[in-house]
This record gives sequence, C-alpha cells and structure tokens, in this order.
Amino acid sequence: MQREEPADDSACGDDEARGALLRHYAAVRATSEALAAPLSPEDRCVQSMPDASPTKWHLAHTSWFFETLVLQPLLRGWRAFDERYAFLFNSYYESLGPRHPRPQRGVLTRPSCDEVAAYRRFVDEGMVRLVREADAATWTRAEPLLTLGLHHEQQHQELLLTDIKHLLSLNPLAPAYLPAPRQAPPHEAQPLSWWDCAGGRVEIGHDPRDGFAFDNETPRHAVLLAPYQLASRPVTNGEYLEFIRDGGYRRPQLWLSDGWSAVQQGAWEAPLYWSDVDADVPSVFTLLGRLPLNPAEPVCHLSFYEASAYAAWAGARLPTEFEWEAAASQAAPLPAPRFEASHPHPRPAAGTAAPQLQQMLGEVWEWTRSSYDPYPGFRPLPGAVGEYNGKFMVGQLVLRGGSCATPAGHLRASYRNFFPPGARWQFSGLRLARDL
Repeated sequence: MQREEPADDSACGDDEARGALLRHYAAVRATSEALAAPLSPEDRCVQSMPDASPTKWHLAHTSWFFETLVLQPLLRGWRAFDERYAFLFNSYYESLGPRHPRPQRGVLTRPSCDEVAAYRRFVDEGMVRLVREADAATWTRAEPLLTLGLHHEQQHQELLLTDIKHLLSLNPLAPAYLPAPRQAPPHEAQPLSWWDCAGGRVEIGHDPRDGFAFDNETPRHAVLLAPYQLASRPVTNGEYLEFIRDGGYRRPQLWLSDGWSAVQQGAWEAPLYWSDVDADVPSVFTLLGRLPLNPAEPVCHLSFYEASAYAAWAGARLPTEFEWEAAASQAAPLPAPRFEASHPHPRPAAGTAAPQLQQMLGEVWEWTRSSYDPYPGFRPLPGAVGEYNGKFMVGQLVLRGGSCATPAGHLRASYRNFFPPGARWQFSGLRLARDL
C-alpha cells in the first residue's frame, strides 16, 4: 500500500490567493465595461479638453498597462495584440518609449470601439493564463504588478466618469449619462459644528498592515500638529451660493494672486457646471442631466483657488493634508451616501462613527493647503512603475477623502489625490479648518 503524502498547505493557500485575485480582476474589468455601457460609440471617442481623455482611450490604456507591465515580461511566448498600441495608449511612461500626444487622444477614431473591446478580451485571456500557469517565482513578481494594475484601472474608472461628465456638459442638449431617478424631497444639511483636535505627534501615511496602498502614501511617519479645529462637514451648495451673492468672485482681496488671474481669464462666476446663478434656484449639470441646485449637497467642481477664496471669506482656512488625515483616522468616519446617486459604484448607508465628523469619505474630494510632496524617506517603485506617482510631486495640491465617483476600495484616510490648483472638472470641494 502506497503511503499518502501530506497535503501541501502552502500550495492550497497559493491556489486560493490566485483564485481570489482572478475574481477581483474580473470584477474590476467588468465594472469598467459597465461604466462605459451607457455611452454611444460617438460618446466614447471624443476628447473635450486636453486634460480629459476619451472613454475608448481609458478602456484601451488600462489594458495596455496589463499587457506592457505584466504580460510582456512575465508570460512566456506572449505576443502583442497590435504592436502599434504601445505608441497609442502609453500615458506618460517615458522609459517605455514614445507616445501619442495627450491633447490629441480625441483624433484616434481608429482603432474602433469594437477593436478596443477585442483588445480587452485578448488581454483578459492572457491574464487568466498568467495567473493559472505562473510558477512560484513568476507569481512572486506578477502578483504585486497585477494588484497595482487593478487599482490603476479603478483610478481610470473615476477619470472616465469625470471626463464623460465634462464632455456631455458641453453639448447644448445637456444629455444625461444616466436617467435621473425619481427625486426625493431635498434633505436639510446638518448644522455646521467644529471638531477639536489637540494636535501633537501623530502618525501619517499608510500602515503596511492595512493592505494595498500607492507608493505616494508611504512611508508612514510622524508629524507634529498644532491644535486646530475641523468643520463637521463639507461646505454646501447653499453656503457657497451665499459667497457668490456676496460678491465673492468680484473681491480680489479674497483670492490668491494666481487665483484672481484665473477668475479674470476664465470669466469665472460660479463653480463649473452651475447655471442661472442669479435665479431663485440655480441649476447644475450632473451625470443625471441638468437639475435644480440642491442647497444641502456639498459644493463640488471647485478649483483650489475657489476653495481658498471661500475659506478666506468664511474667516477660516483649508486644512493641511496631515490635519485632515489625523482627524479622519481618529474619528474613523464611514462613507456617506452619494448625491449623484445612480452612479454604479455602491456606497454604504449614511452614518459615521463620530457624530461630529460627517461625509469625510466618498462625497467630494476635499482640497487641502498642502503641496503634493514626497514623504520623508519616499522611494519610487522599481522599474517603469516608478513613474506612476513620484515624478508628479511638484506644482500640485493634495486632495483627500474621495468623491461620489471614487471606487469604494479607494476610500481610506491615507489616500492622496493631487491636481494642479486650477483644476475644476474633478468632484472637488472643501472642508473648513481653523486654528485653536
């Protein structure tokens, strides 16, 4: 009788981990397809401004990421779907060769939407093969790159929505991305109160025990904070409308110099997508089409300059990113309900573990007063993925908290978003802070 060998628990665990990652991969890729589903082929091809990208490009670029950074170096015998795609769908990876100019992505009528869909299927088949067939050494290299690629695609899901919203807003027909559901009676915003923080030495950045994070969230380090207060919730549309009607866009003393120049050059009179500001009830363009402005919703689509000017008008300031993270970590706030509520990313029911801090995660990105700089001891990832974050650490401001368009898995206190101060097409708002 032959002796039975004991089960290899490590092999079983490896199989389970690979299976779980494949299921996660399939879910993320399906979500991208679901977000694009309401759009016509014409919608998917147009680029509304240099900072935005066509939906078709987002779908192709995220596949290019997996093909170029995972499959080509790690799957034996891999042959590219189309060698020309390396030029068309590289975003900013200088080490990977030349690329099509970003402002001209909208002229790429070819490949067609159907060809991009075939490209995605081709890459998906390769990823399944890699996960199932890779030996232990290859899997050790592949797993972190695959995980990064999934989070990268989720970032592009958010960009897909912000970019398509900007595109549709330019159409005189004001088409909706999704039909508006039956509108519930507008709710009242909670009265604004102030959350006290004693300051002191606090730990900032990603805790390695908490799972995945981007490299710009590391390393975890200590900062020293002076005592401060943070507003209990974001500034609302109704409060921002008061700023407008008090001449906020006509008072240069409230604005940073560059901000005042932006107001003049752009003829800004209100946040992006607002109309009929002088009417009793202004209107706002949303992913659900043009709707009456809800005064209780958090104001969004503000530049950093507008957020800073409002804070000056309100006799307060913007928090630093470290003040924001310290408060979010200590209060452990839960995501609040979305306002553009038919968006496919699910959210938990309203609530917060600390009644004084509301809507910290998953409502609007909140501008901070912090420059996007490396943390002490920051080191980019090795290889081409080292270009992912580090080289953008100049001339940008940090936003925290996530928005209604942010995938739920990216809602964490340490997450650092960043944009130039004049950017308005993101779901960006503000929360006030002040010194104690």
